[in-house]
Amino acid sequence: MANHISSKKRIRRNSKKENVNKIRKNRVRSFIKKVETAIEQSDKQKAILAFTNAQPEMHKSVSKGVFKKNTISRKLSRLSARIKKIA
Repeated sequence: MANHISSKKRIRRNSKKENVNKIRKNRVRSFIKKVETAIEQSDKQKAILAFTNAQPEMHKSVSKGVFKKNTISRKLSRLSARIKKIA
């Protein structure tokens, strides 16, 4: 258990930040899921629309420090490639 005032404050701040980051992570995951469901339905227009909506949200999570840059770049690249494969 923390004894110093500053360490107690740090614990409070970390728990608040953890909750915010969980919300942001889940938000990104839901955007990715929308793209993936559109890809599974082979609906290219719907997939492109979902992808264009997901991109800014994913980049925002990078700027907020929730995900690393390369992780989001990889995910975007793979989603884009899967969308291009839809005939």
